[in-house]
Amino acid sequence: MNIEKIKELKLWPDNKKTTTQKGFDELENAGYKLFYIGKNADLYSCPGDEPKTLLVRSDRTSVFDIPLNFQIEGKGIIQTQISNFGADFAKKAAIRTAILDEKISNDISLSPRCQLMKLCKPLEAEIDGETVQFELIFRNYLTGSLFQALQENKDPYGLNLPNDLKEWHKFENPIFTPTTKGIKDEPLNSQKVKDKFPEIISNLERVFKEFTSFAQARGIVVVDTKFEIFVDESGNWVLGDEVLTPESSRFIALEDFEKNNFISMDKQILRDFGKKDNWKEKAKSLKAGEKLEVVVPQEIKDKILNGYRTILERLSK
Repeated sequence: MNIEKIKELKLWPDNKKTTTQKGFDELENAGYKLFYIGKNADLYSCPGDEPKTLLVRSDRTSVFDIPLNFQIEGKGIIQTQISNFGADFAKKAAIRTAILDEKISNDISLSPRCQLMKLCKPLEAEIDGETVQFELIFRNYLTGSLFQALQENKDPYGLNLPNDLKEWHKFENPIFTPTTKGIKDEPLNSQKVKDKFPEIISNLERVFKEFTSFAQARGIVVVDTKFEIFVDESGNWVLGDEVLTPESSRFIALEDFEKNNFISMDKQILRDFGKKDNWKEKAKSLKAGEKLEVVVPQEIKDKILNGYRTILERLSK
């Protein structure tokens, strides 16, 4: 199904640009046509009339929603394997995902980077008079932006948490901290979103708890995770492509966590480096289509890649 037909079916947002650039020859020759270049992955239309797309993960890397000019060699392959594992875990828990079981031919050299995806629309709803898309976040521990908000006596999600909680406080049950999807990631009232999507939120909380226990038994502490929800052509809600992966979650090795060494096995390492190097401020001068020129030490690249490998190895036990 070509991009024009995809647009006709309203399965591609009007405000999201497409490209006329040609993709990899072996994919193009097999009938897959590049139509979108993302920060970390590319999308191809598929031969035939089914509403699906081919996602091809590159080794490009981004944080803070900023396109960067460097890659971590091999990350895209490992990330795809972890994404497939997360999708399988969700499916076994009776949660639908956009990731299809169907695979492209192994004769294509890029196949380890590829996932066939059901084309879906982002979940949207009106909250406080504004139509928004959502990032649905569950947290096992108090840290990051939420901890900072409590320190400032703020209650961005309407949770009424005590402001004297210590960082890394473990919640008896995961807390739900939804935001809007986009560059700003604005906090939303937790109860209002739960009331809007009771079935979705209860199912996501269930699978998050199950995955937390599963990972803990294999030496991984799940700090938090973000789910993105889409709606398929039949009106069913489905999970997107980043399901329980280090691109959407924060994972810490159990042996590190028990030593109060809260170094995550994901892009948090890169975020911390980017904060010190003031990437958010530098990115303000970027023009459309430009990437931020950064120099990242090989040591940081290696830590991230080794973290991804460790996650895959432990989850696959």
